[in-house]
Amino acid sequence: MKKEIKPNTLAMPTPVWCVGTYDKDDKPNVMTIAWGGICCSTPPMLTVSLRKATYTYGAIMERGVYTVSIPSAKYVVEADYFGIASGKDTDKFSATGLTPVRSTVVDAPYVDEFPLIFECKVVETVELGLHTQFVGEILGIKADENVLNEKGRPMMDAVDCFTFSPTTREYLGLGDVVGKSFSIGKKFLK
Repeated sequence: MKKEIKPNTLAMPTPVWCVGTYDKDDKPNVMTIAWGGICCSTPPMLTVSLRKATYTYGAIMERGVYTVSIPSAKYVVEADYFGIASGKDTDKFSATGLTPVRSTVVDAPYVDEFPLIFECKVVETVELGLHTQFVGEILGIKADENVLNEKGRPMMDAVDCFTFSPTTREYLGLGDVVGKSFSIGKKFLK
């Protein structure tokens, strides 16, 4: 029997993404978020949701662009810090020793040490309550060569990305492959 749970943000898994922006003084900043995902195939788009109170919110509103840097598990401490410190009064790159790189596609920085980067231009902003959702068209993707397969596509196991568990407030690595998508379910097709 299922138990009723009060509506909350308990969906899982949620990504650990680091959103890069420049502030009004051109200082690079990065913020970790968990409320985000792919939201359109054609054109390719991804969305991030931020509270208005965040420093990153103002930077996205001002410049209309952002990057998403996906950290590997070896940078879990830095990614956590990016989510708990404010860029308003902290240089997060200096504090962690990580490297901001100016995107050549959008006017925003990304984290050089992170293996997978998405460069996005805001195409829609949706006020949702406490959060504002920024829908960004993916204008560019950068990936370390060592995380690409023979077809030039990023591999999750090579990126070594991890997720955030909203129920336990922990970061979790990804497990083994459990099946081939768009294939294993074909046994039910008639």
